[in-house]
Amino acid sequence: MNKKEKSIVGLSTVATIMAGTLHYTHFNVVVTFVVTAAALALLAMLVGDATEQLGARLGPGATGILQSALGNLPELFVCIFALRAGLTDVVKAALVGSILGNSLLLFGVALFLGGIKNGKQYFASEPPKMIATLMMLAVAALMIPTLAKELHAPAEAHIGGLSVACSIVLLVVLAANIYFSVKGDSAVVPPHAAPEHAPWSMALTLGVLGVASIGAAAVSEWFIDGLQPAMAILGINQTFAGLVVVAIAGNAIEHLVGIELALKNQADYAVSVILNSSLQVALGLIPVLVLLSYVLGGPVLTLVLPPLLVAALLLTAIVTAFVVYDGESIWLEGLALVGLYVIVAAAFWWG
Repeated sequence: MNKKEKSIVGLSTVATIMAGTLHYTHFNVVVTFVVTAAALALLAMLVGDATEQLGARLGPGATGILQSALGNLPELFVCIFALRAGLTDVVKAALVGSILGNSLLLFGVALFLGGIKNGKQYFASEPPKMIATLMMLAVAALMIPTLAKELHAPAEAHIGGLSVACSIVLLVVLAANIYFSVKGDSAVVPPHAAPEHAPWSMALTLGVLGVASIGAAAVSEWFIDGLQPAMAILGINQTFAGLVVVAIAGNAIEHLVGIELALKNQADYAVSVILNSSLQVALGLIPVLVLLSYVLGGPVLTLVLPPLLVAALLLTAIVTAFVVYDGESIWLEGLALVGLYVIVAAAFWWG
């Protein structure tokens, strides 16, 4: 481990112990919630680091599979506990918020800072074009059930079945994407993806991944336990909490490596890493949670979203596709993406 990685391990350990202590001693709700959110974000970073190290030993194709399966574990735990608590609005907003957080906020900051430091940046356009195409399919899968309900189509009476059908299609496309990744197809495997330092030992990698995953599961439960009272005190509604707070704590923080890569002028890898994070949520995490909701014992999760969330998701997919289509970026495009994220978040501040 290098110095930075050791720091993350130390900070995540301290934050997790503090979060558990505050939770079980029933300390101030807001303070406990903030500390728990910080612990969850640090554990998400740790899971991401361990997954990357494990993938580095198995090749780029396996890295893609591992990132799909393990990279979203912290957010998966958060959404499972939220579903069991009946917070379906938080879950839906958090899933969409993960996509927006990566595709707008994180991608925008990466392009902005990378452009400020390095000027116009160039990247191979085929991988992000493929991601943009698959993302449009995912957006369509989320739009159709919503439109069926809002337009009172005959399928409205079968929203659950329609959501399951759309989820299965998304998982089939995810499997196809994994197949391309294993083959090393240039349309989905980012170039220059080799790690800059020697990987951890296998024992260390598996140990960190196991402990961090267990810690993320425990902290996720504390996080959800403190979410509702914290929202009541701070005056935050469920949709905004899911869209911004839960999404960033559970998902976006771990992918800050994309910003580091953009600053180093490794635009190919930065773009693919960031946009693939959104794609994994859309093709993997969302349909898995829809199917899991039938066995968790809480309310069933459907793909019916508030129309404004669907519109924000569609705008995100379209704007991102335009940004990556020409294979180059400037800092102004990054600033525009961040601006769109702020506008969307502001629209949900009141509910």
